[in-house]
Amino acid sequence: MGALSITGIKPGSTSLKLTAGKITKTVPITVLSRNLLAYGPASGNGLTVTVAQDGSLDFSSGTESVPLYKGVSWEFDVPEDIVGVPLIISYTGDVPGTLVISLYANANSLGGVYQGKNNTVVTIPKGTTRIELRILRGGVTAGSVSGNLKIQLELGNTAHEWMKPDVTSLEGGGVN
Repeated sequence: MGALSITGIKPGSTSLKLTAGKITKTVPITVLSRNLLAYGPASGNGLTVTVAQDGSLDFSSGTESVPLYKGVSWEFDVPEDIVGVPLIISYTGDVPGTLVISLYANANSLGGVYQGKNNTVVTIPKGTTRIELRILRGGVTAGSVSGNLKIQLELGNTAHEWMKPDVTSLEGGGVN
C-alpha cells in the first residue's frame, strides 16, 4: 500500500473526507509548512532579531555596528527524511546586502544566500541530526542593520512563495 501525501497552501488544521465504496470516514489532518526552518527571537553582537506578526524576521542594530562575520544563530533538530536530499534555501526582504544567511552542519557551512546570490541548493550530510541557521554581517566593514527577511528552506531545487515556518519561537543567540 502506498503513502498519501497532502500539500497545503496554508498551514493549520483541517480534515480529509475519504470514501471507499459505502464507507466514508473523515480524518483530521494537520497541514505543515513547507518551510523547514525553525527560528525565533535572538540577539547578539549588537544585532536584535524579532519575529514579525507574519512570521518573518525583523532585524535591528539601532545605531550600533554589527562586527564583520558576527550575528545571530539558531540550532534545531533535522527530520531524518530531509537528510541526504536536495533542499533549497532562499530569501526575500529588504535587509542590506551585507547580511549572509547560511546553514551549518557539524560546524561546516552547507551553503548560503545573500544579496546577489539567492536560491542555493544544499544537502544535509547523512548522519546529521541538528543544523544551525546563521545570519551574519558580511561585506568589508562593520555597520548597522535594519530590515525584514523572509527566509525559507524547502525540499527540492526550486524556491516557492515564502511560507511561515511551523516553529517561530525557538530562542536564538549570538555567533562568536
